[in-house]
Amino acid sequence: MPDGPMYHRIADLLREEIRAARWKPGDRLPSHAELADQMQVSITTARNAIHVLVTENLVYTATSRGTIVRNQEVLESVVTDPLRPDRPRSAHDIFEEIAKAAGREPTKEFSAKMEPAGPEVALWLGLPLHSWVLARTVVQYLDNEPWSWEVSFYPRDLAEATGIDSPHDIPEGTTRRLADRGHAETAYRDTLAAHPASAEEAVVLDVATGTILLDHLRIGANHERVTRATRHRSIATGNRLAYELGDDEGTTLIRNTLDSSSAPGVSLP
Repeated sequence: MPDGPMYHRIADLLREEIRAARWKPGDRLPSHAELADQMQVSITTARNAIHVLVTENLVYTATSRGTIVRNQEVLESVVTDPLRPDRPRSAHDIFEEIAKAAGREPTKEFSAKMEPAGPEVALWLGLPLHSWVLARTVVQYLDNEPWSWEVSFYPRDLAEATGIDSPHDIPEGTTRRLADRGHAETAYRDTLAAHPASAEEAVVLDVATGTILLDHLRIGANHERVTRATRHRSIATGNRLAYELGDDEGTTLIRNTLDSSSAPGVSLP
């Protein structure tokens, strides 16, 4: 191994093995104790070596499975797809549609609760501070790997009137449920930002604190009121967001051109 602190030398070795595909996405690396024994170092040194790879987003830690190699594929989400009026009816929400199209296996952890609106949520929904809102939270996984953290907020009366205050996930998605119950969204405002992961975000997404995240806020409304605010956070290096605007003929032409023109090793901007 090259010169330098021992934990850096071990991290360099593991990094090269990952790049050489000795360790593939989803594989479990040796535990801290196993690595320490193999390299004849202390557990602290082994732990520091793994932490280097965590900060580089090459691996993540799963409580029940240990240190797992991340999938380095960049997943593109066309975030205007859910808004298309001709979007085919489906029993799956947009996350599952994106995952299946990429050949990945989607899973979720879902929760819902009524809570008082803080300053941000009150501003987004146009409600008085501390008004009751429904928060629907989904942590989404691809092939068991944390992919995104999404929280959607709805005014309490709208949530109760449309049944989205259910304590269970809604397979077809809440925007379809709202539309089916007479509250179709007709307008949207999206805000995109990048920021370093907070301690809470790092725990949820299994990344190092400070990892750059994509933060996508979508506020939806109809002609009468703001209906929801959805905040979607994901790891910046593993995700690409695309928008398609204009008529169907033009957007289809662009898609077909990109599909036919892409070559191995060439990434879209």
